Amino acid sequence: MSRTKTSVAQRPRLLKTLFNLRLEEVGPVLIAALFFFCILTALMLLRPVRDALGMERGIESVRWLFIGTALVTLAVNPLFGWLVSRLKRLQFIGATYTFFVLSLVAFWALLVFAPAAVGQRSGQVFFVWFSVFNLFVTMVFWALLADRFTSEQGKRFFALISVGGTLGAIFGPWLTSQLALPLGTPSLLLVAGGFLLLALSLAWLLVRVVPDQASSMETSAVAGFASEYERIGGGAWAGLRAVFRSRYLTGIAGYILLMTVLATFIYFTRLQMVAAVSDNMDARAEILGQIDMWTQVAVLVLQLTLTGKIIQRYGLGVALAILPIATALGFIGLAIYGSFVMLILLEATTRALQRGVTRPAREALFTVVGREDKYKAKAFVDTFIYRAGDVVGAQTEGALGRLGLAIGGLVSVVVPLALVWAVLGLWLGRAQAGQVALTGPKDEFGGLKQLVEKSVSSSVQ
Repeated sequence: MSRTKTSVAQRPRLLKTLFNLRLEEVGPVLIAALFFFCILTALMLLRPVRDALGMERGIESVRWLFIGTALVTLAVNPLFGWLVSRLKRLQFIGATYTFFVLSLVAFWALLVFAPAAVGQRSGQVFFVWFSVFNLFVTMVFWALLADRFTSEQGKRFFALISVGGTLGAIFGPWLTSQLALPLGTPSLLLVAGGFLLLALSLAWLLVRVVPDQASSMETSAVAGFASEYERIGGGAWAGLRAVFRSRYLTGIAGYILLMTVLATFIYFTRLQMVAAVSDNMDARAEILGQIDMWTQVAVLVLQLTLTGKIIQRYGLGVALAILPIATALGFIGLAIYGSFVMLILLEATTRALQRGVTRPAREALFTVVGREDKYKAKAFVDTFIYRAGDVVGAQTEGALGRLGLAIGGLVSVVVPLALVWAVLGLWLGRAQAGQVALTGPKDEFGGLKQLVEKSVSSSVQ
């Protein structure tokens, strides 16, 4: 009997030591991790196909596809803002995921019943659609987490939740290799749709299991924190206006813009080197899939060993500054050695840091803003600003290539941008910590009233 009591008493201490979790947080974290697992499995089932199709008309066409993607993303933002204003939270989350599931069914029907209509133009449409789909499904996931969990919780276990996504990113390519031949490529679209429906059910469960932040406040509708049963309201373009009114949100947008510009440099360098290896679409898809799989393994190792410790010990600022420094050093190494192995090492390192350290840290930045900004401003930043960075990076890399500067020219651009990027990351970490400090100790799942009243109003202006 005493041994049983001792073992039960030791469980909270074991959870605290190994995962920095309290006993009552285990369920919500597992649900969120499984939610992210389903999303990344669906995405990684389709990503190698997206890249291979995009290269069918040459790398230069991919640069124009980036512009098309950015314009489509900008056009979709007010529609998403309108949904957020008029529907309850689970309703607009459900509408977003259901739309993408129906789109997958439509692509499947096209491939099965009208294969003759599938050509280069259809491949470009799929490239743009997937690029928009990729951003919105992950944005909605992280917005929901920032809405349900406090800043203190985000710092402790957003990295742990990200492990679920990494496992999905590894499982997705593996599942593709197992199902592509027996089921055929079109059926993979339906499999991805099934995972999205499972993710939607987990979103519903997460909302039911985790108490609403607003429920812990004296007044439920404070500074944009509407209760679960109220519509968020506001205008369709409120997210865009909020980003340009708030120095804090503008800083986040600038950080993401610089991140995507430099990530796009890496992306096009990879496409050029893969194109030099093979001109066969299937071979390219296989190479890209292998790079993705091993990159995710590196991400998983990093998440299980260092991520949580970095954020907890050194804070968000340092966590946000690590990726810019690593990117600059990686490009310098690529300029010196110029090998395919060095490129894979650069991409694996930067993606591992981005997914394992930077993403959990930058998502924690949104835990201190109001609910409307968590969905509308975050949507604008995580979709249009993200894709705008793609466009800037793609056109800059292409211009340098046409000037004959190649990788050496990229390094001369990357290093200064990386320094600005790192400084901005440090500033954002301090700004987030300053906003949290305005409130003092808070209840585990809420108590953000003073934070919202003071920090949001001070950041806006």
